[in-house]
Amino acid sequence: MDNKYMFTGNQTRKFSLYHDLMKVKVREILLISSPYDAWVMEEDSKISERIVSEYRGLNLSSPPRLTWVSNIEEALEVLGCNCFDLVIIMPHLSNMNCFDMGKRIKEKVPGLPVAMLSHRQVGSSDIEHMYGVDREFVWSGDAELLVAMVKNLEDLLNVEHDTEAVGIRVIIVVEDSPRYLASFLPILYKELVRQTQALLEEGLNSEHRLLTMRARPKIMTAGTYEKALELFQKYEPYILGVLSDVRFPKNGKLYGRSGIELLKEIKAQREDIPLLLASNEPDNAERAVAIPAYFVDKNSPDLMSEVRSFVTEHLGFGDFVFRDLDENEISRASSLYSLEKILRDIPQDIFERHCEKNDFSRWFYARTEIRLANKIRPLKDTDFPDVESHRQYLIKLVAARRRRRQQGVLVSFNPKDFDPQTEFLKIGSGSLGGKARGLAFICSMLNRNPWMHEKHSEMKIFAPTTLTIGTSGFDDFMEMNDLSYLASADVDDKEVAQIFSDAFFPGWIEAQLWAYLHEVKYPLSVRSSSLLEDAQYQAYAGLYSTYMISNDHPDLEKRLSQLVDAIKLVWASTYYKAPKSFSQRVNQRTDEEKMAVIIQKVAGQQYGDYFFPAISGVGQSYNYYPFGKMKPEHGVASIALGIGKSVVDGEQCIRFSPRYPKVLPQCPTIADSLKNAQTTFYGLKMDGNEIRDLHEGANLEKLNIADFEEIPPVQMLASTYDAQEGRIRDTASIPGPKVILFAPVLKHKSIPLAPVLKDVLQLAEHGMGGPVEIEFCINMHDDGRKPEFNLLQVRPMSARADLNQVNITDDDIKRAVCISSHALGNSEKSDVEDILIVRPDVFDIAKSREIALEIAKFNGKLMKKNRKYLLAGPGRWGSADHWLGIPVEWPDISGVSAIVETSVESLKVEPSQGSHFFHNITTLGINYFMVSDKADNKMDWEWFSEQPVVEEGEYVNHIRLPAPLGIKVDGRSSQGVVLPIKGSSEYCLLKECD
Repeated sequence: MDNKYMFTGNQTRKFSLYHDLMKVKVREILLISSPYDAWVMEEDSKISERIVSEYRGLNLSSPPRLTWVSNIEEALEVLGCNCFDLVIIMPHLSNMNCFDMGKRIKEKVPGLPVAMLSHRQVGSSDIEHMYGVDREFVWSGDAELLVAMVKNLEDLLNVEHDTEAVGIRVIIVVEDSPRYLASFLPILYKELVRQTQALLEEGLNSEHRLLTMRARPKIMTAGTYEKALELFQKYEPYILGVLSDVRFPKNGKLYGRSGIELLKEIKAQREDIPLLLASNEPDNAERAVAIPAYFVDKNSPDLMSEVRSFVTEHLGFGDFVFRDLDENEISRASSLYSLEKILRDIPQDIFERHCEKNDFSRWFYARTEIRLANKIRPLKDTDFPDVESHRQYLIKLVAARRRRRQQGVLVSFNPKDFDPQTEFLKIGSGSLGGKARGLAFICSMLNRNPWMHEKHSEMKIFAPTTLTIGTSGFDDFMEMNDLSYLASADVDDKEVAQIFSDAFFPGWIEAQLWAYLHEVKYPLSVRSSSLLEDAQYQAYAGLYSTYMISNDHPDLEKRLSQLVDAIKLVWASTYYKAPKSFSQRVNQRTDEEKMAVIIQKVAGQQYGDYFFPAISGVGQSYNYYPFGKMKPEHGVASIALGIGKSVVDGEQCIRFSPRYPKVLPQCPTIADSLKNAQTTFYGLKMDGNEIRDLHEGANLEKLNIADFEEIPPVQMLASTYDAQEGRIRDTASIPGPKVILFAPVLKHKSIPLAPVLKDVLQLAEHGMGGPVEIEFCINMHDDGRKPEFNLLQVRPMSARADLNQVNITDDDIKRAVCISSHALGNSEKSDVEDILIVRPDVFDIAKSREIALEIAKFNGKLMKKNRKYLLAGPGRWGSADHWLGIPVEWPDISGVSAIVETSVESLKVEPSQGSHFFHNITTLGINYFMVSDKADNKMDWEWFSEQPVVEEGEYVNHIRLPAPLGIKVDGRSSQGVVLPIKGSSEYCLLKECD
């Protein structure tokens, strides 16, 4: 790695964690990961803050350390010089397989525990190679999993001593799936911490409190029947509960009733132990009742809440509870944040009673907030003029502590100290979500790499000021309105939006947004930032809603109302059909998804009644469709005048490589330039006294460039078509129609867009450990001010490193019925027997919307039968501009296995690499064939027309083959073929055999 790149705050390879007092401790952890994953854990996830209440409260005298390295060579070097208790390997590293890393580590240090923290579960074909890794966990971005991994190892190392010494309780979890284990463990450990905190309130003295903390129940995990029974028999006097899967190995073989028989055996020996049976098969619910055991369906959208319900209700865990004089519960707090909220509203007599009993100070001690507890403990009512002053002082102390937790990277929003120039603010607790996490990371990199600004001193490079609402806001909103049922409900998008719009909005967020808008008067973009959005390997791109508001109404209350409406609609998009179908495709549960919100300054300037930037674009560090002397690693960018909707929705824009900005593949001739040039753009309507309905997206208007030829952006970016000479001149200062080809920027370098873009992409790629995609805007000024490069977003692209070899032979080329020299993916499969094909003889681009609806109907039928299919048709798939292709959305094609984009004489368009549709295709691993009219491309329409049609639509035919197709894509060469299975009798009947 180039030494000039700086990624972590202390510019070293180590960052601190804290640990609990046990006889055997994990003092040193070695993390092998990309810089981005390490940064997420340190800056966004706040690992040390999350585990401090478990560890520091036990008077741990020396803090543990986590050492980060980026490859196996560095790992072996530090292992030779230092002693480590745990090694965590995260994939997304290009130099070596994780299991091979583990083997080399164990050869170096025999017996050293090695865990793999992966973004997806290892396939069954890899199991035999798992010798080097002791445990595998699937990580979706939730920092609590790392805490759970460390705690679980410590539990294993200490359980024997601690059960004998102090009689702590043990929970057994029987699960052989890394994915479900990664879901269960964080929930269980979180509830264990909550239980400990609640019990500490009952402590009479420091010795009792210390004993209670040491008595945190341990969690033991097992993946086989024999191991589970061994654990039960060994720790039987201490068992608090058992959570078990149904299907796991018994006697060395996978057995479908292992969990049922295990729980029956346990129940026979200890009738009082609470049991939970988790299964993919709902029929096992009756078997659970017969044990008896609590049952949860693993396929349930409410799985996490059901497990949590078992833990809290059946294992006796509980929160800190506020009670009135009659001991009736009036509220409860589980964090400093929730405590601060409740303190504002509880009656004075209850506040006084808790103060007199030192309940607040005891609770802070329980959470290891020692300094805060020491400040509050000596206070008495007589130290204040009245009770309300005492209350406000306590609120102030709690709020100050919360702010200090986020100092250094993200600033906690404080209405009293709010500085509108602050780069990154956060309201609430919880995660930032994927999109905000990436944005915060790129902001951090820009600040820590001053060479970028020095090299490109003629352009300002920064991210717009941003306010985020953490996932706790979403949690509160969902809970107070009881909307969790929408995770599994089949509700139309418009109805979901209306339900959210009519729901109550958390007052604590609204109060802070009021203070925010009091100072902020510029246009705002309200964007989604879910936990899974822009995550490694399974990034959700463009599936959630974004709203732009002018924020220029003179009445602050009306501006606040519109901002709240926009936030509600962003939250609502969590339960729209598109993200639901995408979640199903990547095997994620909707109830696991949580939505943070980004409120960002819209980059741009006002021109008349509209607000927009000069240039918006998407840049990718990997070019799937290189042209001429371009190489994939040179990257690619798509840009358009105005707001970036034109680019991300796949409408007309200009595509170029930052390495070769003068080469425009879609503009080889004058005629092509005129055809492909941008003619319309999007602007944000500045309404002044009018508030528009966000439901209809009315704030953004599609405008004709011809009506804005005199504004500075057009004058600085446009060329002019000279009809008499039949040529395009690279200036807007002469009479004639304006053509937006960005020649002044790309050819004549009026601003350093290409070199800045190249360096920003390279910096982001180094930081995130793989190919990236960014969204950006450019402001240009005609008054001598520097242009501004606004970095709006960064997300990982689907990695192409370490691709498995896929060989496409000469014989494959001869037999293929479809050949593409620009194919996406890297796979070889033969599981598709169904084809949805848009018939070229009836294709009409004016009917593209109707064609999309017909495809959606066929998709629904095939999805019910769980049959994947090949989709083929002309034009740019997924484009919002129905004149460029068929405007399908994700629910319309949720069962597709491969897509073929064909070219017809009336419709020849460039692939839209910058669109969200395109990004999600690469994320899902859907093969995408772009079949052009080049000699080495082929679409055998005759063969397709001869295949048996199951159902004929007005525009689309559903073909079902008697034998599956072979679909092969070589990701290294971008070549792909579709061919019938060679030698099958069915193929011989349909086409002459070789």
